[in-house]
Amino acid sequence: MMSRNEDSLKGAVVLHMVCGKIASGKSTLTKHLACTENALIISEDVWMAHLYPGEVLALEDYVRCSGRIRRVLSDHVRGLLSAGVSVILDFPFNTVDSRAWARELLSGTGVEHRLHFLDVSDEVCKIRLSARNASGEHPFETTDAEFDQITQYFVPPSATEGFQIVRHAPTQ
Repeated sequence: MMSRNEDSLKGAVVLHMVCGKIASGKSTLTKHLACTENALIISEDVWMAHLYPGEVLALEDYVRCSGRIRRVLSDHVRGLLSAGVSVILDFPFNTVDSRAWARELLSGTGVEHRLHFLDVSDEVCKIRLSARNASGEHPFETTDAEFDQITQYFVPPSATEGFQIVRHAPTQ
C-alpha cells in the first residue's frame, strides 16, 4: 500500500487523450508524454495491427474493429486510473462521438484529464503521411484519398465539450 507521502510524490493521475488528423503527430506526442508524465500508453494502432492484421481495409472495417477495442479496454482503462496509473490513450479523439467515449472513461474516476489537440493543416499532414508511408515503419499505410475521406469527419474539440484542451501547434 502506498503511503500518503509516496502518493503525493507520484503526482496527479491523468487521462491523456489526443485529437488530430492522420499524421498530425499524435503517436509522437504520446511517446513524449510517456517519458515526461510517468504514464502508460495504450495505442489503438498497436492493438489493431495485432488483433486485426490485414482486416482493416476500409473505413467501415476501422470503425467496427476500433469499436470492439474500445469496448474491451473501457473497464481496463478505468481500472488503471482507479489504481493510480496515469494513462495516455493513443486513439484519435477526432469526433464528438469519440470524445463521448472519453467522457464515459472519466465518469466516476475523479481523475484529471488532458485532451491534446494537434492543430496541423492538411498540407503538413499529407507531407508527413508521405514520409511515414515511405519509411514503412507504421503498421498502416494511408493514401491521400483515404486521408481526405477520413478527414471529412474530423471535428476540432470545443471548450463547450468540457475537456481540458491543450493545443499543440505544428513544428513541421
